[in-house]
Amino acid sequence: MKANQQAAARPELGQSRQETGPSRILLVLGIICVAAALRAPFTSVGALLGMIRDDLGLSNTLAGAITTLPLLAFALLSPFAPRLARRFGTANVLMVAMLTLSIGILIRSGSGTALLFTGTALIGLSIAVCNVLLPGLIKGSFPARIGLMTGVYTVSMNICAAAASGISVPLAEHNGFGWRSTLAMWFLVALVATLLWIPQMRKMAGGSTARLGQSSIRVWRSPLAWQVTLFMGLQSLLYYVLIAWFSVILGERGMSSSQAGWILSIMQLAQLPFTFFVPLWAGRMNNQRILVLITFLLFITGISGIWVGSSDWMVVWAICIGIAGGFAFGLAMMFFSLRTRSTREASELSGMAQSVGYLLAATGPPLFGLLHDMTDSWNVPLALLAAASVLLLVAGLGAGSSRFVGGPER
Repeated sequence: MKANQQAAARPELGQSRQETGPSRILLVLGIICVAAALRAPFTSVGALLGMIRDDLGLSNTLAGAITTLPLLAFALLSPFAPRLARRFGTANVLMVAMLTLSIGILIRSGSGTALLFTGTALIGLSIAVCNVLLPGLIKGSFPARIGLMTGVYTVSMNICAAAASGISVPLAEHNGFGWRSTLAMWFLVALVATLLWIPQMRKMAGGSTARLGQSSIRVWRSPLAWQVTLFMGLQSLLYYVLIAWFSVILGERGMSSSQAGWILSIMQLAQLPFTFFVPLWAGRMNNQRILVLITFLLFITGISGIWVGSSDWMVVWAICIGIAGGFAFGLAMMFFSLRTRSTREASELSGMAQSVGYLLAATGPPLFGLLHDMTDSWNVPLALLAAASVLLLVAGLGAGSSRFVGGPER
């Protein structure tokens, strides 16, 4: 099976396996910088959500929609991203997405609720494109290093996410800097990523890595594709609910905004080693079911700790959830490559999984806030997260089996 996976990972004719030396280094650097800009716009909002809610007079449900709106944008645009790449070229589409991300960050930081949600929608649309196309680009550009490059990509993303969680509240509270200026600061990260991606537009203009291959599968009819999709959606739901509400829960447990922000940052930092190593481990295994089981055990331990455990152990529960998130995200990104035979198939599965998966995830933050508003308690919302962890296990055991989407189902 391992040999079959390696054979299936070979690039299609005309892809970028011929690129070596400085050209390859520039591509790696471009991927790292783009990835770094994809999570901070979300995690910074999670740390500042209580401040934004109070300043604008939003309900908990509407405040949760700040996190949900980008997820709806993911669901809307993700299926179309591979088509855009085939027509205009992967590098060109990624460049437009990064420009849109930069503009969206500035608009979101403007005055008023309307600009907040407009900018948030633009951010979601641009990140959707990058989320879908980068796994396929990695599969085609680094066929012998899929696990390594997926690990580099996810670590870069999560380092920036952890930094955003940790520094957002101190920055917002320092000398009247405010939440708007803090959110606007991430424009600089997006701008740098955009500028560093410019060399890829000329290099890929001929369509080498821009092309997504010729083979195709009907992913929407594949049970395995739906298992990958459900795993992607559930891990995203868990992640975005906790990013949106964990600091609020901690605040109601008596912690200051700064303390809550740093615990959220610790949760992010706990992911980092595992977002790198899990893709490496997954790529060397015949199946990934043991990694799925570890993911479930960590999630259920952390969620149960927040629910019924001691507040003195909150850092431990945060670390458990962070490690679980690192396992889950690394596996989700690898499933796009491990369960397909070509770059185009990987992009199609990525588009499906992120469209439906993020639509599922989008229900999480507002539903979590609504249940809290209705019950005036975190018990029912946390029970919902525990149930989602069980479903994650079931979907992951199927997605982690040694099969290809479009191949025999067993």
